[in-house]
Amino acid sequence: MILQGKKLCKYYGTGESQVKAIHDVDFAVAKGEFISIVGQSGAGKSTLMHIIGGLDAPTSGEVIINGTSIYTMPMSPLAVFRRRQIGFVFQAFNLVPSLNVWENIILPIGLDGKKAEVSYIEDILNTLGIYEKRTSLPTVLSGGQQQRVAIARALAARPAIVLADEPTGNLDSRSSNNVLDLLRLSVEKYNQTLIVVTHNDEVAKLADRTVRVVDGSIAAEVEQ
Repeated sequence: MILQGKKLCKYYGTGESQVKAIHDVDFAVAKGEFISIVGQSGAGKSTLMHIIGGLDAPTSGEVIINGTSIYTMPMSPLAVFRRRQIGFVFQAFNLVPSLNVWENIILPIGLDGKKAEVSYIEDILNTLGIYEKRTSLPTVLSGGQQQRVAIARALAARPAIVLADEPTGNLDSRSSNNVLDLLRLSVEKYNQTLIVVTHNDEVAKLADRTVRVVDGSIAAEVEQ
């Protein structure tokens, strides 16, 4: 398994006012799998993604990525590990408006003190259909194109896992379908592991396996 979550809990507050956002969750993903995590608003699915992605430490439990128990690491090494091993795609795109497409994509690689693998990134841009936009600023791109840039950025460092949190939430239905098809194509082509958090059952159906979260616990897992 490339990812394991063991007895994960995330609690807020104490006593009668305590909120159990995530409670006693066991979670495992094999290399190359495409997993969707679904649930209603407030079910705990985004909290689970943040814990899996090293963004928010659990109250208790363990997250293991590529054999490393990530929350035993100090904060600075964890930040480096996260940058190298996990690619993020967010609903809000999170592109730097003053940087062009190419610069946005290679930014995390530069922050890690490394040089971009030009031929690999060019191949990603061609796969996602945005090669001709590589010198454009985000402000002149459509929402769908901006999300493709975000996907390219997530793939650029060859992470172990790509996490996408509501990646089509700001897109119309046509752009959503295009982005999802391209995201799946990309992770298959580059042998990535993909976890998508969504409230949209149509999005979830594209995955190999769907994990449904209810009241902070995994209620069901369905193979597609």
